[in-house]
Amino acid sequence: VQLQASGGGLVQAGGSLRLSCVASGKAYGMGWFRQAAGREREFVASASWSGATTYYAESVKGRFTISRDNDKNTVYLQMNGLKPEDTAVYYCAKAKVYGIDLTQDASFPYWGQGTLVTVSS
Repeated sequence: VQLQASGGGLVQAGGSLRLSCVASGKAYGMGWFRQAAGREREFVASASWSGATTYYAESVKGRFTISRDNDKNTVYLQMNGLKPEDTAVYYCAKAKVYGIDLTQDASFPYWGQGTLVTVSS
């Protein structure tokens, strides 16, 4: 299984970015995590295999939206209202079974390479 994330960049506070992650293989739950410099990796958002069920960290609720297009093997993270504290390397991840906790990084055996999001104040 291979995952390729893209869409990161530099944006001013209040701006928007859309991250994309193309993943090979069968559709399973997928998630986005992030890691800021000097901090541990944290959960951002995830979606069930169909996209019908989504989960968000409290810090991004109402600002970020996760979606997926299984015909394109792609999951998206639309990020609006970006804040400097959103600055981090964002990673997409993919599960390999159903019925697991999609908010825990331990549930995801497959990870993309990360894409850097920098939000300036």
